[in-house]
Amino acid sequence: MGKVAAKIKVMPQSPEIDLDELQETLEDSLPEGAKINGFERDEVAFGLVALLPTVIVPDDTGGTEAVEEGFSNVEGVESVEVQNVGRI
Repeated sequence: MGKVAAKIKVMPQSPEIDLDELQETLEDSLPEGAKINGFERDEVAFGLVALLPTVIVPDDTGGTEAVEEGFSNVEGVESVEVQNVGRI
């Protein structure tokens, strides 16, 4: 059984969202067996900053669907988009 690393772009609903608090909430929303291996931040426009967590999930869990769903249900998240996926 291998593992999959996915970089996911998480857009907050507004520039007023506290990104540090949002990071913690995203970590808490992860399904069992998944973990975040770091965050990057990407300035999009007009003060809006996207979070780019790299998520590690077991290969047998069906990919990143559960992580995407968990992130989408977090208050303050506008959208979730997988940017890159690879096996490790």
